[in-house]
Amino acid sequence: MEEEKGALVQSLIDAVNQIASIDDYSCAVKKEYCNLARRLKMLTSMFEEIRESTEQIPEETVKALVSLKEALASAKELLRFGSEGSKIYMVLEREQIMHKFHEVTTLLEQALSRISYENLDILDEVKEQVELVLAQFRRAKGRVDAPDVELYDDLLSLYNKSNDATADPDILRRLAEKLQLVGIAELTQESLALHEMVYMSGGDPGAIFEKMSNLLKKIKDFVQTENPNLDAPAREKNLPPSSGSGQTIADRNHKTPVIPDDFRCPISLELMKDPVIVSTGQTYERSCMEKWLEQGHGTCPKTQQTLSNTSLTPNYALRSLIDQWCEANGIEPPKRPSSSRPSKTKSAFSPAERDTIEILLRKLTSSNPEDQRMAAGEIRLLAKRNADNRVAIAEAGAIPLLVCLLSTPDSRTQEHAVTALLNLSICGVNRGRIVFSGAVPGIVQVLKKGSMEARENAAATLFSLSIVDENKVAIGASGAIPPLVTLLKPGSGMVDEALAILAILASHPEGKSAIGTAKVTHVLVDFIGNGSPRNKENAAAILVHLCAEDQHLAEVEGLGVMGHLVDLAQNGTERGKRKAAQLLQWLSRFVEQQKQAEAEAQQSLSQAQQMVSPSVANAVDS
Repeated sequence: MEEEKGALVQSLIDAVNQIASIDDYSCAVKKEYCNLARRLKMLTSMFEEIRESTEQIPEETVKALVSLKEALASAKELLRFGSEGSKIYMVLEREQIMHKFHEVTTLLEQALSRISYENLDILDEVKEQVELVLAQFRRAKGRVDAPDVELYDDLLSLYNKSNDATADPDILRRLAEKLQLVGIAELTQESLALHEMVYMSGGDPGAIFEKMSNLLKKIKDFVQTENPNLDAPAREKNLPPSSGSGQTIADRNHKTPVIPDDFRCPISLELMKDPVIVSTGQTYERSCMEKWLEQGHGTCPKTQQTLSNTSLTPNYALRSLIDQWCEANGIEPPKRPSSSRPSKTKSAFSPAERDTIEILLRKLTSSNPEDQRMAAGEIRLLAKRNADNRVAIAEAGAIPLLVCLLSTPDSRTQEHAVTALLNLSICGVNRGRIVFSGAVPGIVQVLKKGSMEARENAAATLFSLSIVDENKVAIGASGAIPPLVTLLKPGSGMVDEALAILAILASHPEGKSAIGTAKVTHVLVDFIGNGSPRNKENAAAILVHLCAEDQHLAEVEGLGVMGHLVDLAQNGTERGKRKAAQLLQWLSRFVEQQKQAEAEAQQSLSQAQQMVSPSVANAVDS
């Protein structure tokens, strides 16, 4: 019991620390999100005091802390999107984002309200600090700062113009400056954020993606026209002033010509320097596609088709056309990247640092449980810090050793091992290494029987691994689906993670078959009726995959889901609305077919009866 308490409180501290590491929020949500993060950081003192206390925590408070952990997970997801998500999306869909903000604030306020502070062994000033946070959450529930109306109107004004209409440069300048899209790095990050939305939506982001891509393209054209030296070393310069002192960097009388769409990378929207062809036949800038693959994606960013392989073939014909176009327009042709690429690990690490990793790996195989626990914990932290660490640790051979520790009887070592694998899986190339090392059965075992934090991180690891399509087969075959279904039961505290993973696995035929065999349909229908917005969305996504077969349609229709789907189609998340509408369409067609089949059967029966009646009458007469 004491160990579970320690694990729970430590997970709360870790969650707040992770939230504290998020910064640089989009201007559309900056004030609200900064306030939310600041308030959550103030809870650290309470968690640390509870961790150090030797007194037993009341059962009701433990339940409240579990609810608070779930609320912190939702807050972390919200804040991370506010920092890394599409800035254009956050302006256009601010109302929806603020709705989610109020949902998260309400969850936090409710969880904090259920804690019995008078029965906790914490200092009075800490209690006062938490009471202040609670009061601020209560005030924030129904209040939101006025949005930047000019920013929203500028975006709509730009979108409503036809493609060949000349946009007001003052509007474009305001948008670029307010959205902080004035440098090549910011523009590329915004483009990647948009494509990530497509990927996470299962390739079905709706019309909003096309709208946002169109807006980004116009802003990018303006920025590059005003500053043709954007690709030069001094590319982080601000936009030139709207009027006044002299000319802009680009001569006002000689604007850079608009780049043909075929010459732009679909990811970065920039003129391609080193175009490459992927297995679907689409062409991308090499560096952008390499980054996409490193993040673990196994699909074509534009078509969302699964890539049959990850080969990148140079598109020499297009490269030649780009050079000709540059020459014809008086533009210096793009410089090709150097073919000799330095090893990222060797350049990022000194011999001393590599020696440290090797020492930790030796301790992982030690017969001393203390050495194993310490080494696994250190590797967990190293893998959390940055991408270079993740590459170096994996290449040093840590993954098989960590996999072996998944079965250790020491719960803390097991927790460190599975969390280290989770952190390593953030690097796309490591996902294949983890699966090929035979980690999935061990992760599933931790998911079934590990400590609370270990189980949560095991679920998160499976989620990370399942992003790669071919890994879905290994995860499904390892028996992961039954324990994930078990986590859907009330009180597990891991419903969000389980539904998210099942939604990904359901997109693969074998995963869909295993989920269908698990007889989970009625549980999914319950979530669509009574779950959180995200859970409703994922439950509907799973049902869409299952209901591609009529046998599940009949079962779902019999569970009375139609009313829930109508509500979801009207009030759910954007993805939830689309999935609900698709299910409603299929169910309506199924019901209509059933009625038609019954009518035809009834008609056939009537005809048979009519044919029998004269025969009976003749028999009586005779």
